[in-house]
Amino acid sequence: MQEEYRPLADALRPRELDDVVGQSHILGEGGLLRRIIESGKIPNMIFYGPSGTGKTTVARIIAEKTHRTLRRLNATTATLQDIRDIIAELDTFLTPGGVLLYLDEIQYFNKKQQQSLLEFMENGKITLIASTTENPYFYVYNAVLSRSTVFEFKSLSPQDVSGAVERAIRLLGEREGVGVRVEEGVVAHVARGCGGDVRKALNAVELLFTAAVRRDGQAQLTLSDALAVTQRSAMHYDREGDQHYDTVSALMKSLRGSDPDAALHYLARLLETGDLPGACRRILCSAAEDIGLAYPQAIPIVKACVDSAMQLGLPEGRLHLAEAVIFLATCPKSNSGVMAIDAALADVRAGRVGDPPRELQNVHADGTGFEREQGYKYPHDYPGHYVAQQYLPDALRGKRYYHYGDNKTEQAAKAYWERIRGEEL
Repeated sequence: MQEEYRPLADALRPRELDDVVGQSHILGEGGLLRRIIESGKIPNMIFYGPSGTGKTTVARIIAEKTHRTLRRLNATTATLQDIRDIIAELDTFLTPGGVLLYLDEIQYFNKKQQQSLLEFMENGKITLIASTTENPYFYVYNAVLSRSTVFEFKSLSPQDVSGAVERAIRLLGEREGVGVRVEEGVVAHVARGCGGDVRKALNAVELLFTAAVRRDGQAQLTLSDALAVTQRSAMHYDREGDQHYDTVSALMKSLRGSDPDAALHYLARLLETGDLPGACRRILCSAAEDIGLAYPQAIPIVKACVDSAMQLGLPEGRLHLAEAVIFLATCPKSNSGVMAIDAALADVRAGRVGDPPRELQNVHADGTGFEREQGYKYPHDYPGHYVAQQYLPDALRGKRYYHYGDNKTEQAAKAYWERIRGEEL
């Protein structure tokens, strides 16, 4: 009788905390989650982190160590009736010690579905361990979040994954009863190419082993095959998820920090996933927000690059965006415009407004009954195209929002106006 097939990731799933790959910050000796598990008193918890980092494995270990009945639901397919079915099992011989409910991808449950668990979380009949790849503080309703402890699972390093890859190769060889010849660089490439997802690495090993040429009783695992099975697999990306916002945030902060190499790296990650609009939006924003008045020509230059990239599409558009990114990262920086408009908005939102001075009001307001004539002075009629008069409302007279930046362009403008106005700015 043919042995039932078990996916490699399942066959190698750790059964002890010491065998879990990575996560030493919470599962290492003295780690908080480890101490909680060893105490046997398991609270409601939310495991947050990328796929393939051990969230499901740890939940299974918890269930086994606490002798709780494990029920698992995936929120992408589960319904309210599935929750009711689990609730119906409570206080029966099926669940003598209560239920440990592992709810995968909890962010896909709506508010009613999440709230249906609250009563049983409160009385301890259901211990919830929920997992999510998205930030739980954005996607989990507050009533559930306030009753749970959040633990973050981090992406695994290539060093963490290498050991699992080597164990997988040994197991597959034992399964088939053959030797394995592993070409130099295969393990390192698979470990590096999985993007911190051990499940993805094990799937790659299984595929690599299945396709391997058998020669002289040995399976030949080659680097060229490893390159093929891990192609593009290192990318964790969802245009609506945390990875998108983390990547575009890193791009913009690298531009602001004047690091062209880092900026090119994050641009490449966006382009590799085809997210051309996301890259263009942040690059356009940086031209005004971070370069600003230190080099005002950056805005039209970058706009031209973005327009060209959008018109050409990928892969050709990468050239214009790469040049825009290098240009912005190496430009002088100024946030004086950002600070100025934000300060003005703060006053407006706080109600510090008032009517424009009479001199600035529309001429249709002139007529009988006004205490004074408009008296607007036309600056172009005066030397230097400037004349002193009040522009801000009376309540804000003398208020200053804009302060010249310490870059060459803005300092030149400051010197010009000091000379025209005859005052220190």
